[in-house]
Formats: sequence, C-alpha cells, structure tokens
Amino acid sequence: MQLEIITPETKIFNGEAKAVQFPGMEGSFQVLKGHAPIISALTEGDVKIDLPSAFEANEDTNPLIKTDKSDNKVIRVGIKGGVIEMQNDRIIVLAE
Repeated sequence: MQLEIITPETKIFNGEAKAVQFPGMEGSFQVLKGHAPIISALTEGDVKIDLPSAFEANEDTNPLIKTDKSDNKVIRVGIKGGVIEMQNDRIIVLAE
C-alpha cells in the first residue's frame, strides 16, 4: 500500500509500506493492505512503518525518519498529532 506522511512544512515520507502502526487517540492501531476506509485523529507518538525491503537513508532522507535498530525493514516517524485517511490501499497522514 502507498503511504504519504506530510506536515505543513515538508513531505516526510512517500513510499510503499506492508503495515503501518499509528498512535491513535484511544490507543495505537495498525492498518494493513486491504483495510477498510478509515479517517482517524492521531496523538503524539511514533508512526511505525514496516517496509517491503530494507530502508536505505540518503542525503534526501528526512531527519525525522529513524531506523529501527533491530530490523532494517522498519522505520519510525515521530509526530505531535495529526489525521490519517486510508482508502483504496492509499494512506495519507497529515501530521504536526
């Protein structure tokens, strides 16, 4: 599924994801390919992204993206809050 994480200032991430875990207002939740359409508010925390292949940072990589030390196919993005919309295997996160 396609994932895009953006803030008012910049695009943090745009790419494929196998699974994404979000810090929801009432606890964390995860979405997978084929998930029903959803719109949800997010609270402060990490968005955990499971990638289909190993993550390789380069000079264009946003500094908010942190690699998981135990698994090179997992990255995390810290947010202060926001909103997620998912439909048709496309996730858009408007983050603070």
